[in-house]
Amino acid sequence: VQLQASGGGLVQAGGSLRLSCAASGRTFSSSAMGWFRQAPGKEREFVAAISWSGGSTNYVDSVKGRFTISRDDAKNTVYLQMNSLKPEDTAVYYCAVRRYGFPATKSYEYDYWGQGTLVTVSS
Repeated sequence: VQLQASGGGLVQAGGSLRLSCAASGRTFSSSAMGWFRQAPGKEREFVAAISWSGGSTNYVDSVKGRFTISRDDAKNTVYLQMNSLKPEDTAVYYCAVRRYGFPATKSYEYDYWGQGTLVTVSS
């Protein structure tokens, strides 16, 4: 499985961005997907996850009500819609695949990772 994340950029506080993660491989539709982020000098942290069916989602408390994770299995793509962005959301955002099981909030629980896309929120 290969993952390609995109959609990052520079945005002012209060703005929005939508991240995309395109996956290759036939396991996408049967796999849970997650988004993590890593700010400079900090550990990678869980942001959001979606089950293989799309019927269940999970978010870290700091993004609840602002971020929405979704998936389009026809396009082998998972999205992260980010609204009301704050400077503390600045980080490199990574998408990841978990072959079995949901939910999962630890990075070691995921099997494949994308290369990351940088999100910078200015105040």
